[in-house]
Amino acid sequence: MEYYELHPENPQQRFINKAVEVLKNGGVIIYPTDTVYGIGCDIFNREALERIFHIKNDSSNKLFSFVCADLKDISKYAKVSDYAYRTMKHLLPGPYTFILPAAKLVPKKLWSKRKTVGIRVPNHPITLKLAEELGNPIISTSTTSRKGEILYDPFEIRNVFNSQVDLMLASGNINGQPSTVIDLSEEVPEVVRVGAGDVSLFVY
Repeated sequence: MEYYELHPENPQQRFINKAVEVLKNGGVIIYPTDTVYGIGCDIFNREALERIFHIKNDSSNKLFSFVCADLKDISKYAKVSDYAYRTMKHLLPGPYTFILPAAKLVPKKLWSKRKTVGIRVPNHPITLKLAEELGNPIISTSTTSRKGEILYDPFEIRNVFNSQVDLMLASGNINGQPSTVIDLSEEVPEVVRVGAGDVSLFVY
């Protein structure tokens, strides 16, 4: 595994470039987000997707969310109602995963049985630069131990995943919670998981 330490607010461009090159070549990387470290690849690379399923010891029924570069990007990969757009505009970028009806562009392996997908726009410059410069969304699944516990320390993450991924961008300990998951696929929003994001907007 290639390993690079980046400044959290002003990440070194040469390391971003290395990560993007790995993604374009079908590689798997670990990168920081505004919640926890994520394992990712280009959503359109089938072999890389299979590698992540294997790394996470998940069956093909497991659903992974993915990162888009900005709110405008989301409309390419999901069907966004006026209400969903206003809601996301208010909260993004931020520590949320939004469940939305999938657009045909998204590989069906990432669809739920309800034909929905989970999409993130994290408030983290490294994550957003990766997605923007790759030009495609990036899978976002948390770095966890074999017991399913989230790993926060980049050195521990490096030791656990050293032989399984191609590159890691480290940016210090991220002692966050997983993202809050909001289902906006229906007319009435549903809080599926309370995490790092504020849910007061959805409490009536």
